[in-house]
Amino acid sequence: MKAEIKVPAVGESIQEATIGEWTKKSGEFVKRDEVILLLETDKASVEVVAPNDGVLTTSAKAGDVVKIGATVATIDTEGVATAGLTQPLKNTDASAKAPEAKGVSSGGSANAGGGAAQIKSGGGTHPELQAHQSPAVRRVVDETGIDPSRVAGTGKDGRLTKADVEQAARGGNGGVGGLGASASGGMSAPAKTPATPTAAPAFLSKTPSGGDRRVPMTTIRKKIAERLVQAQHTAAILTTFNEIDMTAVMAIREKYKDKFKEKYGTGLGFMGFFVKAAIEGLKEIPQVNASIDGSDQIYHDYFNIGMAVGTEKGLIVPVVKNADRLSIAEIELGIKHFAGKARDGKITVDDLSGGTFTISNGGVYGSLMSTPILNPPQSGILGLHKIEDRPMVVTKNGKKEIEIRPMMYVALSYDHRMIDGKEAVTFLVRVKENIEDPSRILLEI
Repeated sequence: MKAEIKVPAVGESIQEATIGEWTKKSGEFVKRDEVILLLETDKASVEVVAPNDGVLTTSAKAGDVVKIGATVATIDTEGVATAGLTQPLKNTDASAKAPEAKGVSSGGSANAGGGAAQIKSGGGTHPELQAHQSPAVRRVVDETGIDPSRVAGTGKDGRLTKADVEQAARGGNGGVGGLGASASGGMSAPAKTPATPTAAPAFLSKTPSGGDRRVPMTTIRKKIAERLVQAQHTAAILTTFNEIDMTAVMAIREKYKDKFKEKYGTGLGFMGFFVKAAIEGLKEIPQVNASIDGSDQIYHDYFNIGMAVGTEKGLIVPVVKNADRLSIAEIELGIKHFAGKARDGKITVDDLSGGTFTISNGGVYGSLMSTPILNPPQSGILGLHKIEDRPMVVTKNGKKEIEIRPMMYVALSYDHRMIDGKEAVTFLVRVKENIEDPSRILLEI
């Protein structure tokens, strides 16, 4: 039977890895749980162990970049070794004499029920003990020559840990002055000096109690990923920041929220104000409402405002079309309508198309500041954030005073190919002015 060796999932967002080193050769006999491969990712080096005893056949070489889940080798449990260490002989004769282990005195061979108990050179490793040792423990046993049967294990169910063996090699935990004892009671070769003077705590090497789940990306998640990568690769994205005093808008909401809901059937939120404030800024700085198509600049004389909405399947951006012709109440009703369709999974392609500018409100999730990514092919996106009370210097009757004000950081990410810094800053200042003095929105000044 042949068992496939596949590239394991090695971390969130990692889709491929590099074959760092094969620790066993193709055609060599390997044992279950023996390290056969070191994988390299952009975050870590990962050991891959053999799932069965058998002969290894590799299909990828060191340096190859391989996808997660790709088959890079097989192990033939019935195969015959053609390279490296010789495959262990099968004992078909119960009376056969056990082969004498290399480096062990003739009195050191041990028979169990007529079968040969294999002893590694200098290591005194019994197969029944080896079966319960991790690859890291077996590697230290081989390097130090310690007899694991004479070391007290501190791991789960009394199992040996790497730290146990290293401590024994230094003369503690059953070791004999740093020398390992063979299965016959004789002394093996001097132990190697550990590479690091201090062993890692045992708890650091414990495997996680949970498992990994591989879930295919949904179509919408794939599309989101494609568009975000497209934005990063095709636009020169830059972000500018400002802060807005939300006192005036919050006072309006508090004063009229009940009457507003009674008349229109929806709550009076902040988004209606920000849409109207942004449109006034877009009218003054049309580059922010434009896009690039090849070597052409496309200026839009209409204002289709995308509203980023988080759903269980991912972020979507339904578009309120011709928002400049709508009242604050109509904008709020439009947002409510799209939120309901998104929740019910009924958003259409038409609902998501045609946007010229986007507003993303990360503040509803508690975000204090962020740099939003453009929604291609748009040239600008406005990011709103959490409102927090902060001490601010205000001027009253010609005197400066410190007051606690509800403040919001806002961010404009823009395509620097289309929009210069002066234009981006001017747009964001206009948004700030319109929110801090909402009467400017009504008067369109």
